[in-house]
Amino acid sequence: MSDNKANSGGLITEGQPAPDFSLPAFPEGVISLSDFHAKQNVVLYFYPRDNTPGCTTEACEFRDNIARLQSAGTAVLGVSTDNVASHQKFAEKFQLPFPLLADENHEVAEQFGVWVEKNMYGRKSMGVQRATFLIDREGTVVKVWPKVSVKGHVDEVAAAVEALA
Repeated sequence: MSDNKANSGGLITEGQPAPDFSLPAFPEGVISLSDFHAKQNVVLYFYPRDNTPGCTTEACEFRDNIARLQSAGTAVLGVSTDNVASHQKFAEKFQLPFPLLADENHEVAEQFGVWVEKNMYGRKSMGVQRATFLIDREGTVVKVWPKVSVKGHVDEVAAAVEALA
């Protein structure tokens, strides 16, 4: 469940306050973005679907760099429209050490401007655009990576996180 109305203005931009939300998650139960305020920075990454090639690569790269991110005082949260049961299977299969949040009604994806029309092989549908947001301890979006290309992405995120520390 989200606390703000959908973002009709497109992608959230740097310098804006991150919309607060609460979503079911594996393994934590329910996670709110405000749980991290004044405690940790947050890497909030949106991905299209559990167990697909690009999403698996991205999740595993965050997994492999989790110590680097955590040592800089930063939590990682993955968000997709998959349900908690799907997240549990995905997280267990790939030993993901960070929460996966279930945005089944795509409300949070809409708030952050990543619920978009996609065109694949001439077929249009709505879905999550892969994007990452770095949110500081005050709840401000300090860096946005729109339309993420997976290769090298986590290194870019880690460098930005380390610059915040």
